[in-house]
This record gives sequence, C-alpha cells and structure tokens, in this order.
Amino acid sequence: MFVLYLLDACVLIDANRDYYPIERVPEFWEWLLEMGKLDRIKIPQEFYEEVILPPPPKDRYDPLVEWLKANKNTLVLDEEAVVEQVTRVLEHGYASDLTDEELIEIGRDPFLVAYALVDSQNRCVVTTERSSPSRRRANRKLPDVCDDFSVRRINTFVLIQELNFRTDWRGQS
Repeated sequence: MFVLYLLDACVLIDANRDYYPIERVPEFWEWLLEMGKLDRIKIPQEFYEEVILPPPPKDRYDPLVEWLKANKNTLVLDEEAVVEQVTRVLEHGYASDLTDEELIEIGRDPFLVAYALVDSQNRCVVTTERSSPSRRRANRKLPDVCDDFSVRRINTFVLIQELNFRTDWRGQS
C-alpha cells in the first residue's frame, strides 16, 4: 500500500512564493498533478479553500489560485472529515476548553491531523510549519500536534525526495 501525502496549504503557498513559482518551475506543478492522479498526494477540501478563499482582487492574477481551481478534481481529497476525530484533535492536541477566538486562531490544522488519523500507518502530513514544542493551546504548531497523535509529518523537501521529484533541465539558459 502506498503512502498518501496530505498537503497543508502552506506547502503550496510557500512553494509558489519562495522556491518553485508556477511560472518558473512548471515541472514541479506538473509533478504534483501526476502524483494527484496516482492518489499519492491530496489536498483536503478545507485546505483547498484556504488557498482560494478569499479571492484575490479582480485586478490581480494569482497563478496558484488559478492552478488549484483548474486542477481541483485531481488534487482535492474525496473525503469528508470525521467530526469526532477533529474534536479529538482539538481537545487532546490543543486544549479541551478552547475559546472561540482560539478556535479561529487554530484554523483548519485539526482537520489535516484528523484526515491522517483515518489511516495513520499509510498517511502522512506535509507542512512547512516548524515544530515549537513549548507553545500551548491555540499557539501549538501542526508538527507538534501530529507528534501527539503519532501522525507522521514531513516537509516539502522530504516529500520530493520520497516521491523522487526531478526536473528535466538540460543546461538551458
């Protein structure tokens, strides 16, 4: 059985902004699509929405938003989160008495952990967030919550190593 890599929105946002811009490294984005077709990489609906909502101003083109919209059927995980799992992640990964403000601050991260818990032996969270174990409550980082639930988590660079991403660059200038 293959590992299913579940992408945090920051993986796509950071890749496009910092090191694999869609218009400069299209091979990376084509590879993501191929991995999506093979059911190796998926983006939960909540994280798809995090990238595309709210839309950019009408006079500003956002290649990541357009790319995601065009490839939604290939990339978005065809599952709904198990509410009980999301609740469990919130209560045991953050705190059992979170305020409304804290829930807003936490955002959608508990959903990602809940999706991974569906099959924690064969699912892995991919995030660019860094561990910060001293943080508490709503300030906890996704890697630390994953660790609490024994969910494997990696960053983008480990993902590309594990799934063997390569470009076909041949010294062109």
